[in-house]
Amino acid sequence: MTVDLSSLNDLQQRAVKSTDGPVLILAGAGSGKTRVLTYKAAYLISNGVSPEGILCLTFTNKAANEMKTRILNLINQQPATYNPLPTMGTFHSVCAKILRQDGHLIGLPPSFTIYDENDSIDAVKQAMAALDISTQKNSPFAIRQTISGAKNEMIGSLEYPRFARGFYQEQVAKIYLEYQKILEKNKAVDFDDLLLLVVKIFQNYPATLASYQIRFHYILVDEYQDTNPVQYLLTKMLASRYRNICVVGDASQSIYMFRGADFRNIVNFKNDYPQAKVFNLEQNYRSTQNILDAAYSVISKNTTHPILKLWTDNPRGEKINVTEAKNEEEEAEFVVQKVTELGLPLSHFAVLYRTNAQSRILEEIFLKHHLPYILIGGIRFYERKEIKDILAYLRLILNPADTVSKSRIEKIGKTRAAHFWEIVSEIGTSPSDYSTLELLDKVVEKTNYLEYIDDGTELGKARVENVKEIRSVAEQTPQLAQFLENVALVESEYSSDEKLKKSTKDAVTLTTLHQAKGLEWPVVFIVGMEEGLFPHSRCLLDPAQMEEERRLCYVGLTRAKNLLFLTRTRQRLYFGTRSNNLISRFLIDIPEDLIESNSQIAGPPGEQFLDNISISADEDDWLDA
Repeated sequence: MTVDLSSLNDLQQRAVKSTDGPVLILAGAGSGKTRVLTYKAAYLISNGVSPEGILCLTFTNKAANEMKTRILNLINQQPATYNPLPTMGTFHSVCAKILRQDGHLIGLPPSFTIYDENDSIDAVKQAMAALDISTQKNSPFAIRQTISGAKNEMIGSLEYPRFARGFYQEQVAKIYLEYQKILEKNKAVDFDDLLLLVVKIFQNYPATLASYQIRFHYILVDEYQDTNPVQYLLTKMLASRYRNICVVGDASQSIYMFRGADFRNIVNFKNDYPQAKVFNLEQNYRSTQNILDAAYSVISKNTTHPILKLWTDNPRGEKINVTEAKNEEEEAEFVVQKVTELGLPLSHFAVLYRTNAQSRILEEIFLKHHLPYILIGGIRFYERKEIKDILAYLRLILNPADTVSKSRIEKIGKTRAAHFWEIVSEIGTSPSDYSTLELLDKVVEKTNYLEYIDDGTELGKARVENVKEIRSVAEQTPQLAQFLENVALVESEYSSDEKLKKSTKDAVTLTTLHQAKGLEWPVVFIVGMEEGLFPHSRCLLDPAQMEEERRLCYVGLTRAKNLLFLTRTRQRLYFGTRSNNLISRFLIDIPEDLIESNSQIAGPPGEQFLDNISISADEDDWLDA
């Protein structure tokens, strides 16, 4: 049995044929990294390596299943007739199998239960109840995230108190200990334990580790830039006998620092294995050269990780369209206009943005034009819990007899409900004496609602931004009754839009840049290219986070295959405040000869943009601005 490698380019073939010893494949966006990893597994099998001796680690079950199907195709076998296959799965699924077999060494029975995120949060709540710690003042979700972060750094419940600093972490230390007791009593593990307990077994039982080292002669790891410290250590331990480890990744696409991913693992790989063979897969099969050059101009400013200079045999393609609009509404209208003009199937288009809150105006304009859309990894703006909470408060101000809204605010908390009714008494029968924005701000302040939803996690921060974004709608509609009526109309359009989507089965994708990773579209719009929005304001003073923002921009740019549109506004109503934002530094990084500028504003096309683009500024200048 042989595997035909003729469809691979020369460098890909060399990477596939380098089977023995450590191999690092730095694979740029659209360079066929998964293809290379799949061919490598099939090539090993075709050269006599037992499939049982190969371990393939991925980050999603979907990726593992795709790899399995591709390998079977390459070796010309059907699932029913070919057995065994390499061990393929996510880090968590592989570790779960190890624990089923060897968990007894640390007192874990084979019948243990795996708690998902909701189960884990329920266990945190039980721990807090046992310790008489309020779940109203301390978010169980945030505490669960903090415990997860500790486990990813391999800090157990007994060690955590030594690292705890400040009241919050001291509270977490107590809860962490109680939480682990509950898991042990229930013979359960959470997702983080799946990894951490396997490391514990390997560290305490060398013979068990040796059995897996002997079993897995070859270890292949996908998306290595997304590994956290536990995953990094696991692969290192498993590979330490034969050192036949091949990892594929691209530090420039590492965008999950907030989840514990550490792009430095790629740099550490070369330190751990100085003799490693390194292959830079720089030929891109997805995008035009103009798009690749624009992406490189942004990512090349990063200095802490390897940067690949991508090239392609594809045409140079159209220039990057950079459009300046008057405001966010005109920006969204421009997107709809271009989608309509180009006349391609709607599924060929994606609109990417930095924050979930930005979807609000896009959704409203798409609904206005009856243009079907889907949200990836998100919930429609007016269906998000925090927005529905705020709307319930405001509906009760206008109509205190609304029992549905009353029931909702009571679930938020009786104390907050009491503070809210104080507002209603203060306003009396004349809510029309106050603007919608004044009423909204009163509610948020009096009920401490932002404190309620801001648990310190990324999700909590996104919820806060959504509440601030509803201020933008309130600012535009001063009369509360009209505001609520307009919201109701948008909500009603959601249902008709669902019917439209079902009838057409074709829709534009709206999603955040984070959710876009791993996907591609012929035409991509990235909206909101302004300082403070993208890059995000939280990252402006942190060099490490700014590099992550650059990587995020790089990921967004390289999602486009044929056409790329970047938009910004002169003024933006954001969080209820209209502001004039500076042009994003990422736009300034793109050379003028790659850009076709366009202005939606009356006057010479692109004049404002070209004035800005000619500014010579480095990042220090921006921080001083």
